Amino acid sequence: MSGANRRRFGVIGAGQMGRGIAQVAAGTGFSVVLCDATKALAEAGKSTIGASLAKLVDKGKMSADDRAALLDRITASDGLAGLAEVDIAVEAATENVDIKLGLFREADRLMPKEAILSSNTSSISITRLAGATSRPAQVIGMHFMNPVPLMKLVEIVRGVQTSDATYDAVKELSIQLGKTVITSKDAPGFLVNRMLIPFLNEACFALEQNLGTPEDIDAGARLGLNHPMGPLELADLIGLDTTLFIAEVLHREFGDSKYRPATILKNLVAAGWYGKKTGRGFYVYDDKGQKTGRSL
Repeated sequence: MSGANRRRFGVIGAGQMGRGIAQVAAGTGFSVVLCDATKALAEAGKSTIGASLAKLVDKGKMSADDRAALLDRITASDGLAGLAEVDIAVEAATENVDIKLGLFREADRLMPKEAILSSNTSSISITRLAGATSRPAQVIGMHFMNPVPLMKLVEIVRGVQTSDATYDAVKELSIQLGKTVITSKDAPGFLVNRMLIPFLNEACFALEQNLGTPEDIDAGARLGLNHPMGPLELADLIGLDTTLFIAEVLHREFGDSKYRPATILKNLVAAGWYGKKTGRGFYVYDDKGQKTGRSL
């Protein structure tokens, strides 16, 4: 089945990434099943999408009717039961291999046997996830960038077992979603995070060694490298826990000391300061997610 014929879209995980994927898919006209551990969590995710879209209506960037139609295309599911009739599902749960393996096994059991099962993972082996299913040829990485509604890239990751038909369908689908596609082999960090995480980690070392303030480091990247965000700001947006997890994957899998995570990054995560989602990371944020100062 081609990407054009895959109209029933499942999203596993109603967190920040899952909500963004669900919003983009529903906005493209897909019927979306948004899954989480409980229906209440899935409903809360849908409500957050609705609140975000309401701001677009207030700004005149979306009509109230279009908002209502988009939300009508999203159905909240109690667990993964709603995946029984999807053509493709994207897993967007927390970056934890054991959690993802469990979700893949359950989704594989529930989904139609011809359906594609993909993961939004930023670092975990697609080949390993595929090996937990009865459909390894139909498993693929579909790595969206954060925030999903604004970022144009989808990084498609081919596992060892991924078939050409699966790849072609997911590439076509990604283009339908309005995304530009790049393709990566299944290796630690894939393409984007193989480049990005060492950059963010090096900014952490620069701060740790008092080369400059957080503001200096971020302004240097924005104004000297023409990046839209500085590395410490971006790490706070991604989540310092996620940034550290990927850095640890790179360090462990490649066995190269150049990937070792900075102590300051490990300490902030140990303190529970994960960035914007907890209100504190390298910077402090108010209830609206606006930066109000620095943590250190």
